[in-house]
Amino acid sequence: MSEPAAINTVMRTLADPTRRAVFERIVGSQEITVAELTRGSGVTQGAISQHLKSLKQAGLVAERPEGRNVFYRAEPNGLAPLVDWMGLYGVFWRERFTHLRTLLKEIDP
Repeated sequence: MSEPAAINTVMRTLADPTRRAVFERIVGSQEITVAELTRGSGVTQGAISQHLKSLKQAGLVAERPEGRNVFYRAEPNGLAPLVDWMGLYGVFWRERFTHLRTLLKEIDP
């Protein structure tokens, strides 16, 4: 997947608030099952499974089957395209803050 496509996929995947909440619960656990994700979520198991499918396709989660259960965990490199993209804007803002600091020193020495 090309970098722009990867960024778009990650952004689209995390744009859904329910899917983002599922992802956050996975990140907060070492591993978690669909049943555990469903419990207390107010979302059906089928819906959780669909969200997990999207998260997996975007490379944000990985699964490990064990017997009748499938355990999901966050994929460490899944957010890399988004982090890289945001890094470009970090440079932009650092430069602006440097200019602002210089300007403030000129105004109030």
